[in-house]
Amino acid sequence: MLFVIFGIDKPNMAETRAKAMPGHVEYLDKAPIKLVMSGPLTDDAGENTIGSLYVVEADNRADIEEFCANDPLIQADVWTYSEIRAFNKRVDNRD
Repeated sequence: MLFVIFGIDKPNMAETRAKAMPGHVEYLDKAPIKLVMSGPLTDDAGENTIGSLYVVEADNRADIEEFCANDPLIQADVWTYSEIRAFNKRVDNRD
């Protein structure tokens, strides 16, 4: 089953985010769930990170919640707002 994890950063989190990134990237390389795609959300100019988006595949929400609880970026408490939602992919135009 596919899920989306969506988080918006608290103000002034650039330094905290940067410190958490090495551990976050290492964690994603060994993720206990399948990462379909993930990356930073940016402002419209593409210059500043304002959050994160993940599309993941897992058997259930509990697996996603465990993944999030162990992610160093999430543990760094950079997000002011986050959601986990089931996702039903209907269109994929990538070749």
